[in-house]
Amino acid sequence: MTTSNPFIDPKIASQATELNPSYAIPTVLVLASIPLIWVEPIAAGVVSIFGLFLVYQAATIRLVFTETDLEVYRSQEKFRTFPYQEWQDWKVFWFGFPVLFYFKEIKSIHFLPVLFDVNVLRNCLEKYIPLKKS
Repeated sequence: MTTSNPFIDPKIASQATELNPSYAIPTVLVLASIPLIWVEPIAAGVVSIFGLFLVYQAATIRLVFTETDLEVYRSQEKFRTFPYQEWQDWKVFWFGFPVLFYFKEIKSIHFLPVLFDVNVLRNCLEKYIPLKKS
């Protein structure tokens, strides 16, 4: 999908892909906290608050793949840029229910919860940062 974000530079907008949010992980956490109330109310509160925090993150954070960078937007404002040339590795953890996106740059490692369309994420990663097969 191409981007419709009005704050992205129009020159790159036609070549950029913005990931749609996914509320799967936050929903599972909030629903899992309901039966946990009878077993451990404090843990249920922590799990549900974390799930609600992830709902907020999914609603406000956007990942945009451009030709040269992965751009992170928070509430329509560019927050961070990750140039592909600095990436060394990436992986989406757990095939059946992806919950964690990992990528390694030259100087740092990043772990992100999967709060966006995982299929489009994989397609963009394979397109822009293909892994070398050993």
